[in-house]
Amino acid sequence: MSAIKGQWVQIHRVILTAGERAPSVPEDTKEVPLELRVRGFLLEEKSEVGETVTIETPSGRKVSGKLEAVEPAHTHNFGDYIPELSEAGNDLTRWLAGGDNDER
Repeated sequence: MSAIKGQWVQIHRVILTAGERAPSVPEDTKEVPLELRVRGFLLEEKSEVGETVTIETPSGRKVSGKLEAVEPAHTHNFGDYIPELSEAGNDLTRWLAGGDNDER
């Protein structure tokens, strides 16, 4: 997959290999590299996934790494719906508005 200049992309870079990790980190952490994934706008005219590129983040930082994804999706969420939290949110809204101050 290819990307063109200005397109939203994600890069990947290994910051520290497993052998370079601090001796104070937990054992299971020492066994894996410290990796960086950053999203931003591609600065090269055209690049392919796997190539080393430079991006500019929304905050203006320029960061280099291997192009990992083109127009990556947001896959995070806030978990399953919890009815009690909706009820608490409604109660809080009423309370902040100055009405229905009864406690449950």
